[in-house]
Amino acid sequence: MQVNISARHGHLSPATQERVTEKVDKLRRFFDRITAIDVTVDLDHRETPAVEVRVSAEHTDGFVATDTGELMAALDGTIRKLEQQLKKHKEKIQEGHRQAKRKQIEAPAEDEVDQ
Repeated sequence: MQVNISARHGHLSPATQERVTEKVDKLRRFFDRITAIDVTVDLDHRETPAVEVRVSAEHTDGFVATDTGELMAALDGTIRKLEQQLKKHKEKIQEGHRQAKRKQIEAPAEDEVDQ
C-alpha cells in the first residue's frame, strides 16, 4: 500500500508527515484491498487547514473524505468518515456473496424439476 502526503500553500514537517502516515495506515483494518492513500493538506488558512484523504482500492471507484479544523482533529474526522465508507462497502460485498450462496443452496436439484 502506498501513502502519498502533499501540502498546498505550505510545508509539513517530517514528524507531522510520519504522524499522518501512522493514522491513515489504520484504515487497512477496515478493508484489506486498499492500494493507495493520498492525503492533501491545504494550509491556505493556517488556523484551520483543510484535509482531504482519497483511498483507492481494488475493484472500486475510490473513497474521498474532507474536513477542516486543527490539523490532527481534521485528519481524525476524515478517517472516521472513511472508516464508515469502507465498512459500508465491505458489508455490501459480503452481503452480495451471502445472497449468491443462498441462491445456490435454494436452487432445486435437476431430479426434482423433472418429476
